[in-house]
Amino acid sequence: MESQPHVALISSPGMGHLFPSLELATRLSMRHHLSVTVFIVPSRSSSAEYKVIAAAQAAGLFTVIELPPADMSDVTDSTVVGRLSITMRRHVPALRSAVSALTSLPSVLIADIFATESFAVADEFHMAKYVFVASNAWFFALTIYVPVLDKQINGQYVDQKEPFHIPGCEPVRPCDVMDPLLDRTEPQYFEYVRIGTEIPSSDGVLVNTWDDLEGRTLASFRDWNLLGRIMKSPVYSIGPIVRQTGGKKGGASELFNWLSKQPGESVIYVSFGSGGTLSSEQMTEVAHGLEMSGQRFVWVVRAPKVRSDATFFTTGDGTEDQSEAKFLPDGFLERTSEVGFVVSMWADQTAVLGSPAVGGFFTHGGWNSALEGITNGVPMVVWPLYAEQRMNATMLAEEVRVAVRPKELPTKAVIGREEIAAMVRKIMAEEDEEGKAIRAKAKELQRSAEKSTAEGGSSFENFARVVKLWRENRV
Repeated sequence: MESQPHVALISSPGMGHLFPSLELATRLSMRHHLSVTVFIVPSRSSSAEYKVIAAAQAAGLFTVIELPPADMSDVTDSTVVGRLSITMRRHVPALRSAVSALTSLPSVLIADIFATESFAVADEFHMAKYVFVASNAWFFALTIYVPVLDKQINGQYVDQKEPFHIPGCEPVRPCDVMDPLLDRTEPQYFEYVRIGTEIPSSDGVLVNTWDDLEGRTLASFRDWNLLGRIMKSPVYSIGPIVRQTGGKKGGASELFNWLSKQPGESVIYVSFGSGGTLSSEQMTEVAHGLEMSGQRFVWVVRAPKVRSDATFFTTGDGTEDQSEAKFLPDGFLERTSEVGFVVSMWADQTAVLGSPAVGGFFTHGGWNSALEGITNGVPMVVWPLYAEQRMNATMLAEEVRVAVRPKELPTKAVIGREEIAAMVRKIMAEEDEEGKAIRAKAKELQRSAEKSTAEGGSSFENFARVVKLWRENRV
């Protein structure tokens, strides 16, 4: 006899974790008619985050419970992975209390990768334990293989001369490793090794990718001679899971009115994510590069910061002085007023990318943004700043071939205006042959993504398969 499972999700702070978790909950509720409870640990630093949470609560598709804040006053670790790990660890008692207070106990707990210590709560309440990887399978492969590399590699990863070989996957170049691997002496490195060790104890993993995109990597998890000996539980590709457009609302109407007057696929959208910022010098070069390219653009401008990840926990509430002229070169706004539209702090990215006028995406390459570009068939300029974005940029530009990237890492050097202009023209200009191939591949991948999540597609079937296991009370 099949039972109707009650599924609980726990999401880490930050828009990059919150959006995919809420979209996953939406699909579990709407497509599979499951009862879903989402436990959220808000960053409490962004009005945009509160609006997203409020919208999810108002939609009524699932229950949203904000866990009470844990005391973080003594935490000095400012690294993203370190602080996220400590935050989620300190919220385990609150999660335990919240679960015990539910009238219907969940039978499945889905944790994002920073919440694996919540498995202890799942065990206490006899819940199946799953991990939701909001990034790609290559990133996930490196994550679970890091405990092996930790024993194999001497010295710093970035100082190694040869790429790191992961069984059945593309090698990872030392310069592309994610942030927690940049310094093995930092606490966030040890947190990451712990995460890589804990994930295989789950009953299964849901990854935000699809078979056509990463078939070789996904196959490595099923092969005992490759990653299957580490990740013994099944890995399900269920993506792409991307947020749905919020529509043309509020203050954004002026932007969408402007877009509606532009020729088809003539505009490049420039945004470095909710946690991505540029130095003043680099912002000046981007401005001049956009102007030199001669292409129409929409640019979401944020105040320059010293560190590229400085806004991860403070995504802004729009109350700061965000006068564009304060950060941009003298006369830039006037000179580009006919071809450009500058937005302060935030724009509805999914709606912008879905506009018929948009034909390119200048992005930090976070996986959520990369998927939003792919699912809209938009070629990209990838500009990696932090986290796993260097790996994403390599994958998108060199393996998938839907993007171009700078010759040097933006975190290592200031990228000049001439190179920026050339990258923009390459993906936007009709006469560029390499760009033409990139644009065609973007459209091809868009069709592949649509097919994967449609009925009968690989991700659709994988999703149905795991839900069937939950209904049968099998893990």
